[in-house]
Amino acid sequence: MRIIGGRLKGIRLQAPKNLPVRPTTDISKESLFNILYNRFNFDEITALDLFAGTGNISFELASRGCPSVVSVDRFPGCVDYIKKTAALHHLTTIKSVKADVFKYLALENVQYDLIFADPPYDMPNPELIAKSVFERNLLKEDGLLVIEHASMIQMENQPHFSSNRKYGQSTFSFFEKA
Repeated sequence: MRIIGGRLKGIRLQAPKNLPVRPTTDISKESLFNILYNRFNFDEITALDLFAGTGNISFELASRGCPSVVSVDRFPGCVDYIKKTAALHHLTTIKSVKADVFKYLALENVQYDLIFADPPYDMPNPELIAKSVFERNLLKEDGLLVIEHASMIQMENQPHFSSNRKYGQSTFSFFEKA
Protein backbone atom coordinates (compact mmCIF):
# COMPACT_ATOMS: atom_id res chain seq x y z
CA MET A 1 0.00 0.00 0.00
CA ARG A 2 1.41 3.39 -0.94
CA ILE A 3 0.33 7.01 -1.04
CA ILE A 4 -0.13 7.92 -4.70
CA GLY A 5 -0.47 11.71 -4.55
CA GLY A 6 0.21 14.87 -2.61
CA ARG A 7 3.10 15.80 -0.36
CA LEU A 8 3.64 12.18 0.79
CA LYS A 9 3.45 10.69 -2.70
CA GLY A 10 5.39 7.44 -2.97
CA ILE A 11 5.53 6.61 0.73
CA ARG A 12 4.84 2.94 1.36
CA LEU A 13 2.67 2.07 4.33
CA GLN A 14 3.04 -1.31 6.00
CA ALA A 15 -0.05 -2.19 8.00
CA PRO A 16 0.19 -5.05 10.50
CA LYS A 17 -0.86 -8.36 8.94
CA ASN A 18 -3.34 -9.12 11.73
CA LEU A 19 -5.75 -6.28 10.85
CA PRO A 20 -9.14 -7.40 9.47
CA VAL A 21 -8.87 -5.27 6.32
CA ARG A 22 -8.97 -5.31 2.53
CA PRO A 23 -7.22 -2.09 1.45
CA THR A 24 -8.34 -0.39 -1.75
CA THR A 25 -5.83 -1.31 -4.44
CA ASP A 26 -3.48 1.37 -5.75
CA ILE A 27 -4.97 1.10 -9.25
CA SER A 28 -8.55 1.53 -8.01
CA LYS A 29 -7.48 4.31 -5.65
CA GLU A 30 -5.70 6.17 -8.44
CA SER A 31 -8.82 5.96 -10.62
CA LEU A 32 -11.01 7.15 -7.74
CA PHE A 33 -8.77 10.12 -7.00
CA ASN A 34 -8.71 11.11 -10.68
CA ILE A 35 -12.51 11.35 -10.49
CA LEU A 36 -12.40 13.25 -7.18
CA TYR A 37 -9.67 15.59 -8.42
CA ASN A 38 -12.00 16.83 -11.17
CA ARG A 39 -14.67 17.62 -8.59
CA PHE A 40 -12.92 18.89 -5.47
CA ASN A 41 -10.17 21.22 -4.40
CA PHE A 42 -8.77 18.94 -1.69
CA ASP A 43 -7.42 21.74 0.48
CA GLU A 44 -10.95 23.11 0.90
CA ILE A 45 -12.98 20.02 1.78
CA THR A 46 -13.90 18.02 4.86
CA ALA A 47 -13.99 14.24 4.60
CA LEU A 48 -15.35 11.27 6.50
CA ASP A 49 -13.75 7.84 5.93
CA LEU A 50 -16.06 5.05 7.12
CA PHE A 51 -14.79 1.51 7.71
CA ALA A 52 -11.37 3.18 7.46
CA GLY A 53 -9.33 0.01 8.03
CA THR A 54 -5.69 0.89 7.39
CA GLY A 55 -6.56 4.54 6.74
CA ASN A 56 -5.49 4.17 3.11
CA ILE A 57 -8.05 6.70 1.86
CA SER A 58 -7.61 9.01 4.88
CA PHE A 59 -3.85 9.20 4.32
CA GLU A 60 -4.38 9.92 0.65
CA LEU A 61 -6.79 12.77 1.44
CA ALA A 62 -4.50 14.26 4.09
CA SER A 63 -1.47 13.98 1.80
CA ARG A 64 -3.37 16.01 -0.80
CA GLY A 65 -4.08 18.79 1.71
CA CYS A 66 -7.54 17.93 3.05
CA PRO A 67 -7.83 20.08 6.22
CA SER A 68 -10.13 17.66 8.08
CA VAL A 69 -10.43 13.89 7.75
CA VAL A 70 -12.37 11.80 10.26
CA SER A 71 -11.53 8.08 10.07
CA VAL A 72 -14.00 5.69 11.69
CA ASP A 73 -13.43 2.00 12.33
CA ARG A 74 -14.58 -0.36 15.06
CA PHE A 75 -11.35 -2.35 15.35
CA PRO A 76 -8.86 -0.99 17.93
CA GLY A 77 -5.87 -2.21 15.89
CA CYS A 78 -7.02 -0.22 12.85
CA VAL A 79 -7.63 2.93 14.89
CA ASP A 80 -4.22 2.62 16.60
CA TYR A 81 -2.46 2.06 13.27
CA ILE A 82 -4.10 5.15 11.76
CA LYS A 83 -3.18 7.27 14.80
CA LYS A 84 0.45 6.10 14.85
CA THR A 85 0.94 6.45 11.11
CA ALA A 86 -0.68 9.90 11.03
CA ALA A 87 1.61 11.04 13.87
CA LEU A 88 4.69 9.53 12.16
CA HIS A 89 3.98 11.51 8.96
CA HIS A 90 2.73 14.66 10.72
CA LEU A 91 -0.79 14.30 9.32
CA THR A 92 -2.45 16.33 12.04
CA THR A 93 -5.64 16.77 10.03
CA ILE A 94 -6.65 13.12 10.56
CA LYS A 95 -8.86 12.29 13.54
CA SER A 96 -9.21 8.55 14.13
CA VAL A 97 -12.35 7.35 15.93
CA LYS A 98 -13.07 3.87 17.31
CA ALA A 99 -16.78 3.29 16.74
CA ASP A 100 -19.33 1.15 15.00
CA VAL A 101 -20.01 3.02 11.76
CA PHE A 102 -23.81 2.88 12.00
CA LYS A 103 -23.82 4.05 15.62
CA TYR A 104 -21.43 6.84 14.66
CA LEU A 105 -23.67 7.92 11.77
CA ALA A 106 -26.74 7.87 14.03
CA LEU A 107 -25.09 10.44 16.33
CA GLU A 108 -23.14 12.53 13.81
CA ASN A 109 -24.41 16.01 13.00
CA VAL A 110 -21.52 17.46 10.98
CA GLN A 111 -21.87 17.79 7.21
CA TYR A 112 -19.02 16.69 4.93
CA ASP A 113 -18.00 17.43 1.37
CA LEU A 114 -16.85 13.85 0.83
CA ILE A 115 -17.85 10.66 2.59
CA PHE A 116 -16.06 7.47 1.61
CA ALA A 117 -17.24 4.07 2.85
CA ASP A 118 -15.48 0.77 2.29
CA PRO A 119 -17.52 -1.79 4.26
CA PRO A 120 -16.58 -5.47 4.37
CA TYR A 121 -17.65 -7.09 1.11
CA ASP A 122 -19.67 -9.66 3.02
CA MET A 123 -21.68 -6.99 4.86
CA PRO A 124 -25.37 -7.45 4.11
CA ASN A 125 -27.14 -4.39 2.73
CA PRO A 126 -24.29 -1.91 2.20
CA GLU A 127 -26.92 0.45 0.74
CA LEU A 128 -27.92 1.17 4.36
CA ILE A 129 -24.83 3.39 4.52
CA ALA A 130 -26.31 5.70 1.90
CA LYS A 131 -29.68 5.60 3.63
CA SER A 132 -28.10 6.67 6.94
CA VAL A 133 -26.01 9.42 5.36
CA PHE A 134 -29.00 10.98 3.58
CA GLU A 135 -31.45 10.54 6.47
CA ARG A 136 -28.99 12.34 8.77
CA ASN A 137 -28.25 14.98 6.09
CA LEU A 138 -24.49 14.46 6.45
CA LEU A 139 -23.49 15.66 2.98
CA LYS A 140 -23.00 19.31 2.15
CA GLU A 141 -25.01 20.66 -0.78
CA ASP A 142 -22.42 19.71 -3.43
CA GLY A 143 -21.10 16.76 -1.45
CA LEU A 144 -20.41 13.24 -2.63
CA LEU A 145 -20.81 9.84 -1.00
CA VAL A 146 -18.65 7.03 -2.42
CA ILE A 147 -19.27 3.43 -1.41
CA GLU A 148 -16.75 0.78 -2.43
CA HIS A 149 -18.39 -2.63 -2.69
CA ALA A 150 -18.22 -5.99 -4.43
CA SER A 151 -19.08 -5.68 -8.12
CA MET A 152 -21.85 -8.27 -7.82
CA ILE A 153 -23.84 -5.88 -5.60
CA GLN A 154 -26.15 -3.54 -7.51
CA MET A 155 -26.69 -0.03 -6.15
CA GLU A 156 -28.15 1.65 -9.26
CA ASN A 157 -31.73 1.60 -7.95
CA GLN A 158 -30.92 3.27 -4.63
CA PRO A 159 -32.06 6.84 -3.92
CA HIS A 160 -29.43 9.50 -4.65
CA PHE A 161 -27.36 7.11 -6.82
CA SER A 162 -25.57 9.02 -9.58
CA SER A 163 -23.02 6.66 -11.18
CA ASN A 164 -20.53 3.88 -10.61
CA ARG A 165 -17.13 2.71 -11.79
CA LYS A 166 -16.12 -0.94 -11.84
CA TYR A 167 -12.57 -2.15 -11.32
CA GLY A 168 -12.54 -5.96 -11.45
CA GLN A 169 -14.17 -7.32 -8.29
CA SER A 170 -14.62 -3.81 -6.83
CA THR A 171 -17.06 -1.06 -7.70
CA PHE A 172 -17.25 2.55 -6.54
CA SER A 173 -20.86 3.76 -6.36
CA PHE A 174 -21.39 7.52 -6.20
CA PHE A 175 -24.32 9.22 -4.47
CA GLU A 176 -25.33 12.90 -4.46
CA LYS A 177 -28.05 15.06 -2.95
CA ALA A 178 -29.31 16.40 -6.25
